[in-house]
Amino acid sequence: MQEPFVSDWTILCDFDGTVAVDDTTDTLLERFGRPGWEVLEEDWRAGRINSHDCMAGQVALLDMDHDEFDAHLAERELDPAFADFVDAAQKHGVPIEILSDGLDYAIHNILRRAGLDCLPVTSNRLRQVTDREWSLEFPNASPTCRVASGTCKCARAALAQSGRKRTLLIGDGASDFCVAEAADFVFAKGKLIAHCIAKNIPHAAIDGFADALDLLPALIEGKLVAAPRVVPMLPSVASG
Repeated sequence: MQEPFVSDWTILCDFDGTVAVDDTTDTLLERFGRPGWEVLEEDWRAGRINSHDCMAGQVALLDMDHDEFDAHLAERELDPAFADFVDAAQKHGVPIEILSDGLDYAIHNILRRAGLDCLPVTSNRLRQVTDREWSLEFPNASPTCRVASGTCKCARAALAQSGRKRTLLIGDGASDFCVAEAADFVFAKGKLIAHCIAKNIPHAAIDGFADALDLLPALIEGKLVAAPRVVPMLPSVASG
């Protein structure tokens, strides 16, 4: 019997704005955020605070109960081609991990509705403090993270590459800039396209997962040029 094909690629996929059409955290803040979350956003964009502190402060300003939260998540949509992309990747023996600086409960909730909660998720941990108050924990932070994100995406990429896997990053924004430089290849959306061009990162520009689905066979067959890779040292990840 022929052995099933197993690819040497693994896919690390951003969630908000990539798998999900919108940035889920932004939509929550716009709907349920108390005054002050916009100031934190401005401070982060200006470099006065890091992503970790911005996210913690913004989540603490959410004012919603659990039913309101779930009702809001029920309105969120995934990229319409994402399920087909997952199916194609699995048929080619390519594992996919959701890698996000967002909220674990929101990600699992949205994926579950699409029948995709089987995908592993690495993200920040949301906790309900009172009926209408919430807090954020960071089990995937790293003291050596270059951008001080709540989830150190570079640490996860290094872990995947330590198993002699090549990594494909699929992302769209600033939280993906650092890990894009560590990945072997990037499918880039939005602001990540310009970053890849500026940093000479091997990539393909995509509008969504329909494009990613078309490109996947070429990646697996080695027709897309991948960056030479030196397996990096694993940054330490804080426990929590």
